[in-house]
Amino acid sequence: MGKKLILIADDDPDVRESLKLMLSATSYALTFAANGKEVLEKMNEKMPDLLVLDLLMPRMDGFEVIKKLKKEPEFSTVPILILTSVKKQASERRYELETGLSLDVDDYIEKPVNPKDFIHRIEKILSRK
Repeated sequence: MGKKLILIADDDPDVRESLKLMLSATSYALTFAANGKEVLEKMNEKMPDLLVLDLLMPRMDGFEVIKKLKKEPEFSTVPILILTSVKKQASERRYELETGLSLDVDDYIEKPVNPKDFIHRIEKILSRK
């Protein structure tokens, strides 16, 4: 069995680089997207084992990505870890108002992220798969 693939979606290149450094000592394979459209393109190329998703991105934000993924049976089972500067309560409320649904994700971390906590949460999600 190969390495678990994590797709990291964030429009900030510094955030992508810092997450890459945080995860460099792990055995995960990493791929990156700078916006929601890229997330969908990458997922069509190769299905990740986990999506780490920022909510505020250009060309399709994280809320829209979640809506699209939850509608597609082949993508609906991919675990999602939100990593964002948006407070959890505010994003849950916005998503609920937009979709009438609760924000159904596997975990939620507000930036800035603690590296050990981030890796622990990734391991916890991937161990459930």
